[in-house]
Amino acid sequence: MEEDIKKNILKTGTSILGIVCNDGLVLAADRRATAGNIVMNKNEIKVFKVNDYLVIAGCGIAADIKRVPRILAAELRLKELRTKKRPSVKEATSLLTNMNYSGIRQPSMIPQQAGFLLAGYNEDGTTELYSIEPAGGSTKVEDYDANFGSGMPFMLGLLERQYKKDINTKQGVELAIEAIKASTQRDNASGNGMDIFIIAKDSITKVVEKQLISELK
Repeated sequence: MEEDIKKNILKTGTSILGIVCNDGLVLAADRRATAGNIVMNKNEIKVFKVNDYLVIAGCGIAADIKRVPRILAAELRLKELRTKKRPSVKEATSLLTNMNYSGIRQPSMIPQQAGFLLAGYNEDGTTELYSIEPAGGSTKVEDYDANFGSGMPFMLGLLERQYKKDINTKQGVELAIEAIKASTQRDNASGNGMDIFIIAKDSITKVVEKQLISELK
C-alpha cells in the first residue's frame, strides 16, 4: 500500500472533488500547481467546462489536464455531427477512458499521466458523475470521489463523516469548500484557491471562484 501511494497519489499533487446531491452535482478543485516540492503556479485552474453539458476536473501532469479536455470536446462535437445526436455523459466517459488507456500505453518518453472527474447532465435531465483513473478505468460515482489527487485522503476522511445522501447542491458546495480547506491544511501540494461548479438537470453554473493569498505581516 505504501509503495502504491508513492507511485500514484504523491505524483498527482492537487485536490479535486465531485459530490453527488439530490438535485445535481458539485465539482471542485484547488489552484496550486507543483513540481516536486516547488510551487510553480498559485493560480492554476483545474476544473472547467468541456461544453454546454459537461464539466471536468483533473489531477496529474498539468499539460495533460489542459490538453485532454480540448480533445474530448472536439471528439464529442464530431460524434454529435456524425450521429445527429448529443453524446450522453456515459458516452463521453467511455471516450475519455479510451483516451487515458491509450495515452499511458502508447510508446512515449513521457506517457499521459492524469486522472479525471467528469460530471454532466443528459438530455433527459439526469446528472452523472464518473471517476476516470490515469490507467483508463472508470467508475460511476454514487456519492463522492476525489480520484487520485494528493489531497484525496484528507478530503475523503472529512466526507466519510459529513456527507449525507439527501444533501442538496447548496449543501454540497459548502461541504466541498470544507473538504478543499481540509486538504490545503495538510497537503502541501494543494492550496492557493478553489473553483466550484454546480451541474443541474439543465445547466452548469460556476458558484465559487476564489484565490487565497497569504500575506506576511
